[in-house]
Amino acid sequence: MDISLLAPVQHRSAQAQTDLLVIRGRDALVAARTQLINTVRGVVKSTGARLPASTTAAFATKIAPLIPATLKSALAPLLKSIQHLSEQIHRCDQQVEELAEKKYPETKLLRQVKGVGPLISLAYVLTLENLARFQKSRMVGSYLGLQPKQSQSGDSAPQLGISKAGNSLLRRLLVQAAQYILGPLASDSRLRRWGLELARRGGKNSKKRAVIAVARKLAVLLHKLWVTGEVYDPFYGMEQLQIVA
Repeated sequence: MDISLLAPVQHRSAQAQTDLLVIRGRDALVAARTQLINTVRGVVKSTGARLPASTTAAFATKIAPLIPATLKSALAPLLKSIQHLSEQIHRCDQQVEELAEKKYPETKLLRQVKGVGPLISLAYVLTLENLARFQKSRMVGSYLGLQPKQSQSGDSAPQLGISKAGNSLLRRLLVQAAQYILGPLASDSRLRRWGLELARRGGKNSKKRAVIAVARKLAVLLHKLWVTGEVYDPFYGMEQLQIVA
């Protein structure tokens, strides 16, 4: 066997693995809360009623008075569990913020990008851990499975989905950040404009493809900020583009 074809496996440090469990535990709590909320909504809907929209954090307190009288006894334990899960998630959020502020100050560089908070920045730092693993920032997109798969045969080169290799949790968090960046509440930036332009081009699943493309660019951008330590400019390169135009 040609040894040059092999690449060494870099294990995550024990400390990073322990800190990452805080984020994984929070993710499990969020999934459990979402399942319970969907169950409550489904049971109420089966009786012909419908519950109003609500944030997940305030769901238990806001929805409790609106539950039909015939279902209160059956759904009371679920609402209590949802409330308890929300409290536990809030404690996890506090723990994540504390870890990011005191133990991993490099996360501040990543949080310069609007849409990237303590949770995403800490998950990014703990998952990648070692900057030297990547010779170029562009390699991070492929490492996290955000690069489209390729299957060429002659003149045929169909558009395929992303590879979904690497850490699924961090990939999902980056997609969530990309959805915020392309959403109505995000501030203007070069990345946002680029993603919206992709979504406007039309075609099948254009909006979904734009979200994935922004998530991939975001992964590269965060690595670049981490490596260089530069102050993030949301419109970096825009002036040069206008001059050329």
